[in-house]
Amino acid sequence: MMRQTAEGVPGRPPSLAPTQVPFSAGEFLMDKDSTGILYLESRRLVKRWSGPWPALVNTLVMAVFFYITWWIFQDPRGVFRLYTPYVGYMVCRWMLILFIWLAYIFDFWPFKRSWLERTHPVVKGTVLTLVSVAAMFVLIKGFFIELLGNYGIAYFNPSRLEEMGITEFYALEYATEAIMMFAAIASWLSPSWVVACEGAPWNKLKQPAKGLTIMVVTFFLSMVVYFVTMHSHMAILFYPWQQYTAITPPYWETFANTVSGNFHIAWIMCCTVVVWQFETIWERYPFNLIKTDWLRRTASFFGIILIALALCFFLYYAQDLVWGQTVRGTRRLAAPDWRWLHVGEMAIFWLVPTLFLNFYCGNWPNNFSRPVRVCIRTFLTAALAVLVYVVYYKTSHLFLGTQKGFSHPQQFPMIPMIWLINIFLINVWFMDGWPGWKAVPRTAEELQEVEDEKVASDVRWSPALAKGLAVGIACGVGLYAVVVGVLPWIGQTVQIIK
Repeated sequence: MMRQTAEGVPGRPPSLAPTQVPFSAGEFLMDKDSTGILYLESRRLVKRWSGPWPALVNTLVMAVFFYITWWIFQDPRGVFRLYTPYVGYMVCRWMLILFIWLAYIFDFWPFKRSWLERTHPVVKGTVLTLVSVAAMFVLIKGFFIELLGNYGIAYFNPSRLEEMGITEFYALEYATEAIMMFAAIASWLSPSWVVACEGAPWNKLKQPAKGLTIMVVTFFLSMVVYFVTMHSHMAILFYPWQQYTAITPPYWETFANTVSGNFHIAWIMCCTVVVWQFETIWERYPFNLIKTDWLRRTASFFGIILIALALCFFLYYAQDLVWGQTVRGTRRLAAPDWRWLHVGEMAIFWLVPTLFLNFYCGNWPNNFSRPVRVCIRTFLTAALAVLVYVVYYKTSHLFLGTQKGFSHPQQFPMIPMIWLINIFLINVWFMDGWPGWKAVPRTAEELQEVEDEKVASDVRWSPALAKGLAVGIACGVGLYAVVVGVLPWIGQTVQIIK
């Protein structure tokens, strides 16, 4: 999806040699003789300047762009004030999905490859972003609000909820929360199918057949997951509970200690984050050691889910160690429903440094064996996630218009974090890393190396590897014991918010 190139620059392997034809308006349409290689895999991004300057310049540019766009669209003190918070959250999530669909599932169809290669990055980024936003508006307004909201399920349409007596604010929040959760589920399943399942069994199709097929299949799966996870949550938001149209109380109450759908937000968000970890800093390791295609793809897809569940329950347990046991019936910090939500928020904090390391720091380090460098990146990004977490809660209320505190209803860190991630994707996917980087075509040999990387060739089973795995497992158990022992002390001595 976005793996680092050999040059240590943003982007998953990505570009074929440019088509030698003059630019014309017709180049907005996809080449008829498309080779089937993703644009993001056919290009290689190289630094415009040596040293850390490209990363520093891009960081500054993105910071300025983030704050300007946040003020205009999201900030409660700004222009459009979408941070209600669920309206802004819905917009963030669906922007992310449309970027994934356009760049990774449709391979920028219907834009022509030669247009992508020749157009100035600023122009290209502007056009592709506006197209994505327009498609997002059509999907939200046309499909969810007008179609489903008027002819299927009333809670997708805020106007209908108002007509039935729900106040304007809650009508809008309930509707946008439901629409947002579709995007949250799709932001896990859509990239999972491309990354873990490698687009199979439709990976040989041409566009737009390939993109439409994967989009429809993953959208259908998202709908199934939505109805068995979030539909019951929506049903209990209304009094009396909608017991004839949903399972109330929800089945997860007995083991999640809450009727809130935040339990599902927790593990789904962890799945979303682990997919990107899998593709970037983990280099698909260790699943790419499996040489049999169907077994590798199946193991990768379900392995991501199992890793995400382990992360989810650990982060929930960590909160018990830091803040004390959850108390059902309470609010704010001790409430189980909020703590499940905070699991997803903590996971998102990990994704930001992960993508920054991959996009702008060359996926450092690269000069060790695959298991070693994957381990270093994991610990490094986890430590940076803690730093981002602390800085955010200490300063966000000063700059972003959010409320001070961990569990205030107006404090949703997933929104600014995903807004920032969207800016990363615009910069790297749509603008080829401009201004610090530029795209150059990959050679045939480099393209073959990209394809070969789906199955690792630099790690082979040996007695030494078995010994290393045993040592790694022992170190992991020891580290877990240390972390569990230290967290209560941190909860008693460290104060992030005064």
